[in-house]
Amino acid sequence: MPALRQSRVSDLIDTRPLSARSVLASALLGSDEGRLTVGELVAVASLFGISAGAARTCLWRMVSNGELAADGGSYALAGRLAERRERVDEASRIDDVAAHRWDGTWELAIVALERRSAADRLELRKAATALHLAELREGVWIRPDNLDPQRFPTLRAVVDQQCTHFLGAATDIGAQKVRTLFSLDEWAESAKLLVDAMDAALDTGERDDSTESFTYEFALSIAVVRHLQLDPLLPAELTGERWPAQRLRGTYRRFDRAFKRRMSSAFRRR
Repeated sequence: MPALRQSRVSDLIDTRPLSARSVLASALLGSDEGRLTVGELVAVASLFGISAGAARTCLWRMVSNGELAADGGSYALAGRLAERRERVDEASRIDDVAAHRWDGTWELAIVALERRSAADRLELRKAATALHLAELREGVWIRPDNLDPQRFPTLRAVVDQQCTHFLGAATDIGAQKVRTLFSLDEWAESAKLLVDAMDAALDTGERDDSTESFTYEFALSIAVVRHLQLDPLLPAELTGERWPAQRLRGTYRRFDRAFKRRMSSAFRRR
């Protein structure tokens, strides 16, 4: 990969040492059922140089903080981490979600409160962004009405508390305005870089069982999932036929299967 593209990939992937919480939370977020046993979590942590004692202490703290629920020797996501898992699941279903027919209607959420604290403003921004709304101008959030209006009730409640909703046409929003509002060009470029990075890892991963390799691929997986969650899930009429989300998702599925196989193999050798 050319040096410039490699530099851009490095900007997308956080290669700093992972904390025990990051490793454990990411392992659960990426698991098939959102639940893993203590032994499985300790084994994952060990691949990143985290001791069993440190992993168990971190699990206890995450339960105390309401991020995990313990049940019979296993742990499941809870609270905000469970909500994040829902967003991860939505990101993995982009093909089904974004393929819904769109009749040209737009969803608008307009701030109705006269006074809001800085905390309220930040909470609304986080919730609206997670719901894939874009800020048209101060206090006006918008997106095509092609998603389930009842998605993510906790996030929707934040928006409902501060905004009034409208549905209607938005004839003054042209193609270039959409690309700018939803940062489509930037998202697409980053998606292509991540696909290249995963392809490169798939080519070499089976031959490299070093801690550095596991750490890099784990960080790459986190970066891809995070980027998929930023896909605005626009209808095809607005993204065009070359929108790279489907390719990113397909490559990630292959990458994730291969990475999990390597992890299972590493567990058996320990």
